[in-house]
Amino acid sequence: MAEIEIGIGKSGRRAYGFDDIAIVPSRRTRDPEDVDISWDIDAYHFDLPVLASAMDGVVSPRTAIEMGRLGGAGVLNLEGLWTRYEDPMPLFAEIMELDNDKATARMQQMYEEPIKLELVSARIKELNDAGIISAASVTPQRTDWMAKAIAEAGLNILVVQGTVVSAEHVSKTVEPLNLKQFIREYDIPTIVGGCASYQAGLHLMRTGAIGVLVGVGPGNACTTRGVLGLGVPQATAIADVAGARMRHLDETGVYVHVIADGGMSKGGDVSKAIACGADAVMLGSPLSSAVEAPAPGNHWGMATFHPTLPRGTRVKTQVRGTLEEILLGPAHQNDGRMNLFGALRTSMATCGYETVKEFQKAEVMVAPSLQTEGKDLQRSQGVGMGH
Repeated sequence: MAEIEIGIGKSGRRAYGFDDIAIVPSRRTRDPEDVDISWDIDAYHFDLPVLASAMDGVVSPRTAIEMGRLGGAGVLNLEGLWTRYEDPMPLFAEIMELDNDKATARMQQMYEEPIKLELVSARIKELNDAGIISAASVTPQRTDWMAKAIAEAGLNILVVQGTVVSAEHVSKTVEPLNLKQFIREYDIPTIVGGCASYQAGLHLMRTGAIGVLVGVGPGNACTTRGVLGLGVPQATAIADVAGARMRHLDETGVYVHVIADGGMSKGGDVSKAIACGADAVMLGSPLSSAVEAPAPGNHWGMATFHPTLPRGTRVKTQVRGTLEEILLGPAHQNDGRMNLFGALRTSMATCGYETVKEFQKAEVMVAPSLQTEGKDLQRSQGVGMGH
């Protein structure tokens, strides 16, 4: 791809987000009922290609269990309030009522409470006892410390997750996590991320991970792009890491799943993520709008409560319905924020694709007018696509 000159001595590629592209309908269509949107990763089968993001405002043990019942997976944050407090629900109630100018400071105080390994084990046991596929998240900095407790509790899928996770972290003060060694030693199917480039994605795949999260800063609650200046628009980032997946497959014969993490609020965004090459998506703010969310209508990122440099904020989201309605409908709103996977199924059917992997081959084009063309009345009235 040709680079654009930014100035003398500096050039860069043009990158695209979901709003910049459109999926092109093909010559074939099919019935939505004939479309298969299921997803297999490692030894696990899911009816829906979705993970609920490991954020305290999105996933509690209760919502993880409900996600499993509906066919997806809820990723519990093992460094969040659920492993710091026996009963964190009064804190969630307080967070919901905090003024914007006080929210971050108060949340920093809440997260100063130490993580308790006995609660880590108890939360994983709660998920396993419910009969679902258990999934949970840790940061690279605490992975070694928590690994034994996680393994002994029998977690099914581990997500090693940070703002940016690399396969080669360099430090002069501490011994960094060796992802390849960790994955080989503990034999827990592990998803790693986030990343946003071909090279970073390829190196993470070479650690032995079963999946790679793609997304640096696109989430509704994340301020990384403003605080640190980092990020790549999601359409380009997903396509680049999907390209790394194909190279890794050619080199090793091992297929590593690409999971789009963040930047999706509507069914069309989910469809575009798959069309750009994702195998599944990780959703945060859309699921914080569920009545089952720990703090319904409130959403904050994993770095919101960082003790010295918060890179997120608590944002308000509208309570829209149950988790089932948001994922599978029925939709009673026309703005694309309900029945997200009914929308994916219909998008695939309209383009004639039967499976998620086939849909990755869909034609896309740069279409900056897609969101505005012919929508003057919706925009002026704040309804539909103008909402």
